[in-house]
Amino acid sequence: MPLLAVVPENHSHVLGEFDCLDPLLSALRLDSGRLKCTSLAVSRKWLALGTSAGGLHLIQREGWKQRLILTHKEGSITQVECCPHDEDFIAIATSQGLVVVWDLQLERRGRPERVSVSWEHRGQGITSLCWDTGSLRVFVGDTGGKVSFLRAGSSKLGKGSAFVMFPVQTITTVDSRVVQLGHQDGRLLVSSLSRCYLCDTDREKFWRVGNKERDGEYGACFFPQSRGAAVGQPTLLYCARPGSRIWEASFSGEVLSTHQFKQLLACPPIPLISYRTEPHYNPAQKSSQSIAFPKLLYLGDQHLLTWTDSAIYVFTPQSGQVLLWTEIKDVVDIAVYRSELFCLHGNGRLSHLSLLSAERCVERLLRRESWPLAAAVCCMFQHTITTSRARKSIPIDRLEHLRSQLSPSMHLELIGQLEEVITKLEPLDSASSSRRSSISSHESFNVLDCGIYRVISRRGSQSDEETSSLINQSMSEEERLKEFGFGQEDDQVDHDLQSSERLEGERSEHGLQFHLPLSFRPKPPRIALQAVKDSVSSFVKKTTEKINTLQMNTELWPRPDPREGGPADGLNFTAPSPDDTENEVYNEMPHRETDMRELRSATERAISQIQDPLVLLDPACLGEALLEWLPVLERILGPEDPGSADGGHSNLDGLGEERWDGEHLKACSEQSQESSCSSEEPTESVTEEKKEESPELKEDQSTEKAPVVSDGNPPEPLRVGSPKPLPSDLLADLTQLATLYLELSCFPKQVGWGGAGAVGGTAFLRRYFFLLDQERVRRMCLLCYQEQPEAQSSFMEAMRELTRSSKVVEVIQKGDLLKSLRSLRELQPWSAPPLLAHLHRLYEAHGELAVRSFTQFYPTIPPADIMALAQRSHFLAYLDNLVQSQTEEQRSSFLGSLLQPESLRQDWLELALTHDAPQLFDTITPDRQPRWHSHCFSWGYGRLLSLLVALPADLSSKQKMAETCRSHGYWTGYLHLCCELQRRTEAFSTICRLDDIGLLEEPHGVVPQTLEEWKLLIQLSQQCSRVSEPVAGLNGSSLANGSADCSRQVSPENLTLRLARTVGPDRALAAVEECGVQLVLTPHATLVCELLRVAEKRQRAVIQTMLERCDRFLWSQHA
Repeated sequence: MPLLAVVPENHSHVLGEFDCLDPLLSALRLDSGRLKCTSLAVSRKWLALGTSAGGLHLIQREGWKQRLILTHKEGSITQVECCPHDEDFIAIATSQGLVVVWDLQLERRGRPERVSVSWEHRGQGITSLCWDTGSLRVFVGDTGGKVSFLRAGSSKLGKGSAFVMFPVQTITTVDSRVVQLGHQDGRLLVSSLSRCYLCDTDREKFWRVGNKERDGEYGACFFPQSRGAAVGQPTLLYCARPGSRIWEASFSGEVLSTHQFKQLLACPPIPLISYRTEPHYNPAQKSSQSIAFPKLLYLGDQHLLTWTDSAIYVFTPQSGQVLLWTEIKDVVDIAVYRSELFCLHGNGRLSHLSLLSAERCVERLLRRESWPLAAAVCCMFQHTITTSRARKSIPIDRLEHLRSQLSPSMHLELIGQLEEVITKLEPLDSASSSRRSSISSHESFNVLDCGIYRVISRRGSQSDEETSSLINQSMSEEERLKEFGFGQEDDQVDHDLQSSERLEGERSEHGLQFHLPLSFRPKPPRIALQAVKDSVSSFVKKTTEKINTLQMNTELWPRPDPREGGPADGLNFTAPSPDDTENEVYNEMPHRETDMRELRSATERAISQIQDPLVLLDPACLGEALLEWLPVLERILGPEDPGSADGGHSNLDGLGEERWDGEHLKACSEQSQESSCSSEEPTESVTEEKKEESPELKEDQSTEKAPVVSDGNPPEPLRVGSPKPLPSDLLADLTQLATLYLELSCFPKQVGWGGAGAVGGTAFLRRYFFLLDQERVRRMCLLCYQEQPEAQSSFMEAMRELTRSSKVVEVIQKGDLLKSLRSLRELQPWSAPPLLAHLHRLYEAHGELAVRSFTQFYPTIPPADIMALAQRSHFLAYLDNLVQSQTEEQRSSFLGSLLQPESLRQDWLELALTHDAPQLFDTITPDRQPRWHSHCFSWGYGRLLSLLVALPADLSSKQKMAETCRSHGYWTGYLHLCCELQRRTEAFSTICRLDDIGLLEEPHGVVPQTLEEWKLLIQLSQQCSRVSEPVAGLNGSSLANGSADCSRQVSPENLTLRLARTVGPDRALAAVEECGVQLVLTPHATLVCELLRVAEKRQRAVIQTMLERCDRFLWSQHA
């Protein structure tokens, strides 16, 4: 990461995006091109989303759970507004001009009902809705300039009020389209294209705000002065003017001053603090901006918000300053609640932003463990972070902990900048700084991994005695601490900003492990007990690991006979004497070094052999070289008792082999995960997991299915940790050879694999997983999972075991899908194998709902992984979401890039034709012919089907796809394929049986191109009409019930009229006679033919006249 530029001191606030609403839209299926979000509103309790299909989704902001769906058949939802003083009422406007007020009746547990409906604005586009701040009235403005209001009838207004339909009243009609409405204390503010109007709705009086007109979309809003030094002063109103200006006016409409922001906006934008991109501040000056502010909104604490399609602007109007402006693309609408912004973008996507100070932003990022992003904000806003005021929310120890969490290999320059910031920090106050210096004069301290402060005192100091007494006290209270249950607080999404800021200070004291209070800070007794408990637990944990290491190391102690007892319990043992242990360790050292030398020699010999191209490109020679190396690997790193793995008695659990010692397992896990995923945590001791097995672990183990090998024997023990420590260079060579051996053993027929002493692919994977390259194993499993599904299940079992200690697993086990996805996004950059293990857990917990949200992890997780992970129907939903997430122009090429290999085209086509599809007897007759109008049925994955059919393919693939479409009754795709295969006769026959003449029209129909095709089509229509006549009479589906339109039928008469429009009526009738079709034209058809003859004669006359004039002109020029 390059050096970050420092933001000037006059900027102290940022816009931060801490939550992602994409999974919410995916769950609501609002992320597709067919259905998207068109409007939004927000209140303390609700997030209301209007859709293009006329649905209104009410999302409860606490937990982001959907509560209600209100449907409307009067068009798409264009405006939504929540009542500010009663959240049971919501007003909506549709594209047809309908306004509806809904009473949700949640307090009375009733069904939502429409309490008021207005068609006053029928045929006009409604541009603004606004609630009365004191009563249940809704003001409405439209494109014609009309302003009206309707009153909501409700039982809350008194007896009988719910049964009274109040009339809709028109307030006024302004000179142009209404841009924005606002209401405050009985006065209505109307902003049109030309000027602003102020209306006293009680006295029916009107004022114009200012004298100068304007031309364009300019917003206006009320600005209540209820906080700070302006408490008690009358409400102001602000009106946008051309050239980045804003009028400040009194509550009576008198213009007080004009604020000019054109020159103030000649500054660089403040970057958006988001998990999506890294923040970057460009200090280069920008030119002044002349902007038209389309809307003005009151934001948070005395701020004014406006936006364009490319940026968001926040002003402090009372001081006439620009608080910040940030570049955000494609913003269509914004809904505001206090200091929270919900932005609707042009493609239907939503973003949730928060306006907050830089130090509050850093604190929130620290709580979410977004270390690089928090460090970047600290470096950019140094002037805010280094002040003493910021120490209340960001103490020095938290910044030091932040520095320790950054990776030196990836964030070296960022660490250097953060260290410079830490050197500039100011203390909280003089008293605390003097106290800190007095303590540091005779003591020093450091922060342990568990979060406890370890105080290191000088010899003879008073703190030394206090430390020893603290340890004695903690050891004596260990048993009493077991009676208390300390629950960790969840990092929940802050829904109410004011309450969240009040709680953030409390959470920062006892919700973060790295910020436990020091001895000179006041701390609650409960927190002190928790600190002592954690310290003692850490000591007991490390001691137990050391003892288990001595007990379970097979090189130091003989293994007990399994016939004499069960598995050795990690709690019941007799520790050997230290002298005996040291003697045995020294005796085993030469033997261990000999084994390592032999293994290294065999590995180097095998590496040198496979570097020869003649060996590497010959599978037989390559197999011989690996089989020479395998016995050495088996003897040194293989299982202790191979017989137990071959089907004999076994003292191994369901997850794998015996639990290896904690230090060796942890060392190998760290080595293997450094090459796969830098964000994953090292695996903890499996011995400790067996000793203290939590209910979540038992549940997770129960969900994992043990793979069954092909020969029917019990599965090979799974080993994810090395039994012996391995040097890094030797481990790299072993990984290369082991992965190559596994790839050959999983394809024995293709490479001619065989020979005595060879270990099967799945058995080798489970036995030596700690040596394998996880990414190569993942790709290999994708290629062979259909032939060897046990290899895929073993790989997934091993990855779940490796990632069991990750913090993401704890979040997934709580069952909250949105929080789980957010935790996975914070692990970026991703590595496919660990991420795939987490997605497997999510799928087991949430099913199809989780799969639909996996599109955000593409291309790290390709569709092939999801196809092997999920059910076929669930994978189809994922594939449809993934394709629809692309733009309309890129979907076809994107889908083509996913079809690797080409055989997937046929598989996916059959999958889409068999899920969420019409019944087969509805589309095909018993004689395997198309049923009448069966092409009008909707297919659940019709968009995906149309893309698959339209993709380029070879002749055989097109023929196979055409037969598949015909056998499933997907006639639209069948007609398209018939045209590409030049099977036009079959296409015409199908169209005649479907009986829809629209299929002969462009752009997607099959249009006859020659007179012979028209004749053939007329003959086929005559035959099909004779066959279908008795059927139509039986079911009464023709003209008897008026359900069919004669002009849309494929009849000889309609075809003759269409041919007449092409070649003329006389030639058309002659062609019908040549076909041998006896056609009696109806009066309507006869009239059409006469009109066509007249039109043809006139056209000939006009052409003849034009030719004569041209001829005379040319002769005159020649003369």
